[in-house]
Amino acid sequence: MMILRSTGASPFVRKVRIAMSLLGLADKIEVRETDLNDPADLIRVQNPLGKIPALILDDGTVYYDSRVIVEYLDHLAGGGRIVPREAKARFEALRLQALCDGLLEASLLIVYENRYRPADKHVQAWLDRQADKVTRGMAVLEAAPPPLTAVPDIGQIALACLLGYRDLRFGGTWRKDYPRLLAWHDRFAAQVPSFAATKFQA
Repeated sequence: MMILRSTGASPFVRKVRIAMSLLGLADKIEVRETDLNDPADLIRVQNPLGKIPALILDDGTVYYDSRVIVEYLDHLAGGGRIVPREAKARFEALRLQALCDGLLEASLLIVYENRYRPADKHVQAWLDRQADKVTRGMAVLEAAPPPLTAVPDIGQIALACLLGYRDLRFGGTWRKDYPRLLAWHDRFAAQVPSFAATKFQA
């Protein structure tokens, strides 16, 4: 059985777990918790970057990061399911995933700055730079939320995980400012049971 190295609060792991469910692969993958703060955790051997998610195949091959993993899972499920084959749809989905992943990375940097650096060491200009990325990106998404397809593609999955993470770590403040995204989020949650099933564990 394949193994997914995981933590309960990772939006990138959540993206993979939703993909697993949509592709009918959840029963073929064991989700195994990872302690990123433990130097003895094997994640540093399995992924030299020491990051999750990492997918360990039956033959010991390890795939990382989430973008590679979901591409592999889509291939395993026959291809073209959550990563479209047709060029226009494919690149729209990949572009949306790239935007949402970038906004997640900026959000994580803000969280890490506040978590790991003393308040008197914070660089406000750097924090503002990350927050500005999020503001610009959310404005673009609010202006044109993506259509929600019968089987959500990887861009739509990434967007749902972004909004969920902003709920978890930023108190859901986005909800009052982005009504079209809120409506999109609620439709996604109603359509995709694995979104609730993979709810973040802080």
